[in-house]
Amino acid sequence: MKKITMSAVALTAILGSMSSLSAADTQSGISIFNDAKFSGEIRPRYEYTNVKDNGIDAANAFTARTHLKVKAGLLGVDGLSTTIGIQSVNNFGYTNYNSTANSQTQYDVIVDPQFAMLSEASIDYTTEKTTLHAGRSQINLDNQRFIGTVGWRQNERSYDTVYVANSDLENLTLLAAYVYGFQGVKALPTADTSSILLNAKYKAMDALTVTAYDYMIAIGKQGVDSDTIGLALTGKVDAAAKLTYRAEYAIQRDATMKYHNVSTHADATYYNLDLGINISGILAGVNYEVLSGTNGTDGKTAFNPKLGTNHKFNGWADVFYVAAVPTGGLKDANIRLGYKAKGFGKVLAIYHNFTADVAMNAALGTGTTNDLGSEIDVVYVNAIPGVTNLKGLVKLASYSKGAAAEIALATWNHDKKVAWVQLDYKF
Repeated sequence: MKKITMSAVALTAILGSMSSLSAADTQSGISIFNDAKFSGEIRPRYEYTNVKDNGIDAANAFTARTHLKVKAGLLGVDGLSTTIGIQSVNNFGYTNYNSTANSQTQYDVIVDPQFAMLSEASIDYTTEKTTLHAGRSQINLDNQRFIGTVGWRQNERSYDTVYVANSDLENLTLLAAYVYGFQGVKALPTADTSSILLNAKYKAMDALTVTAYDYMIAIGKQGVDSDTIGLALTGKVDAAAKLTYRAEYAIQRDATMKYHNVSTHADATYYNLDLGINISGILAGVNYEVLSGTNGTDGKTAFNPKLGTNHKFNGWADVFYVAAVPTGGLKDANIRLGYKAKGFGKVLAIYHNFTADVAMNAALGTGTTNDLGSEIDVVYVNAIPGVTNLKGLVKLASYSKGAAAEIALATWNHDKKVAWVQLDYKF
């Protein structure tokens, strides 16, 4: 609580100083800050998590995320601006959950520790088609599979970067970034990294956008070093029904970038096929995603989307979240069905069937199996009547384990149920 209070006071002092300097600048005729714009978010949430037969009590967490941000022009130079923001998570003294930072290991894990951090601290220079950026900000690339902020968790991730984005060529957007740190999700200090992100997106037409990328990741001495190189084809077609699709393929290879000359071997593949349809608000879709694995002797590695917003993929129960991806890899075949309409909001249900890319040891008896279980996810979200920019959400995830038992304590070796009730107010 003390850290959060001090951080809130610090932000108030910063904002007050900027306002004071703006007023002083106006009187002296020298402009340091101008056209300050404030924004923020308050997101209270209740989460329940129960991992069956793991000898640990079910977890209950009530947390609230507060995110405050100010963006202002700088030095009166056209296109030059600065952004400062802070993000804090408060559990109001309610600690019946293992946040990974509160030592409450008698409860199941809910990764929303009480924590406060500087979420934005950057300087940007923007012309009509070019942006130069230096500092901390929240960055999501493409569908966030490989580079994302993990916005579902209360401690949303921020990146320390220097990047340039350009769209001089019609329908082509290019981005080149150097990432030297990131923080968020867990209550940890800034993680050191020496990574380069390259992304090119060309929109040929509404029905076809081509995205190529090379994410050269190197994270700390004990981190994951690899290059993720891929190509994605996406698009939408408006006919009698609205169709959307995604076809993506990527590989992971040994790292180009190395942190302190420490590198790890990487040899893995990934692909994702998705087709969605919207008929007068009725939503349906099919998806098949593969993260390749290894049998331990073939020289391969398991595909690792280390910096992705991985809660969006492979089930909301998060049993296959990053480090928990089986060494045998993961195949996720899923279907979705829902409905969306103005005033009604959106309801969506997803069924996942999980199998291993490479067969693993079976839990019972001898032999091997590819069975990694299944999951049902359901969400309903809608605007709260009478309050502008306030949304409510109810969300459920139920994972049923499969026959595989590669690691006795693996998160995917137990049935798991998770439920959320959340409000989200933005201003």
